[in-house]
Parts: sequence; structure tokens; C-alpha cells
Amino acid sequence: MGVRRKSRELALQALYQADMSAAPALDNLAVLCANFEFSRKALPYGRELVEGVVANLAAIDSIIEESAVHWRMPRMSCIDRNIMRIAVYEFRFLDDVPAGVAINEAIELAKRFGTEDSPAFINGILDAVRKAPR
Repeated sequence: MGVRRKSRELALQALYQADMSAAPALDNLAVLCANFEFSRKALPYGRELVEGVVANLAAIDSIIEESAVHWRMPRMSCIDRNIMRIAVYEFRFLDDVPAGVAINEAIELAKRFGTEDSPAFINGILDAVRKAPR
């Protein structure tokens, strides 16, 4: 497994924890790193993802909701919504991650952490985000 995928997993876990509790995502990242084994090489990009998603959360959620026909963010599973947040941040806010790569990585995270329906659900919404005008 590549370093960036490990970074995405670390970011997903911190963002999930933030969604499920009142603790800030960066604090959750620190707790995860203090209590569980993780790749030290994955931490810098994982931190960048968490910081970027948190800093741009309103814009990211708006982008997702515009492409998620008949779905509001609160109705989506916490895992699915945070996987999509990471992917949208990567391909809309970073210059070095192509949309196809971010979507494929999101699908892989969904296969590992989501439900049976998560990969198709996430793929459909992220593909619509990719095709939407900026």
C-alpha cells in the first residue's frame, strides 16, 4: 500500500472521529498517532488532507451537495461523506492530484471502510463533481 493511501486512511479516521464527536480533527489526528501504529511517512500528507478539508469544509460540502441529487450531507453515512470530502479536496483544491486518481483512491477507501453500496455511491457523486463546471 502506498504512502498516500495510508495518508488518506489516517485523514479519514481523524475526520470520521471529528464528525462523531466534538473534538477537532487535528486533535483526533494527534490522538490516533499517539495511540496506534501508523506510517511516519504518511503523517505529513495525512495532516495536509485534514487541515485542507477542515479549512475548506463549507465549500467542499457545497460542491458535494450540488452533485448529490436528492442527498443532503447529513443523510450520507459519516464514512462516505468524509471519503468524498478528502477526494474533493484533493482534486479541487490541490494541483498535483488528478481527479481520476482521487476518485479511484476514494473508491478503494470505500471498499475498505464503507458499506457494500459505498463504492458505487461515492463513484457516482464524485464523477458528477468532476464533470460539474467550476
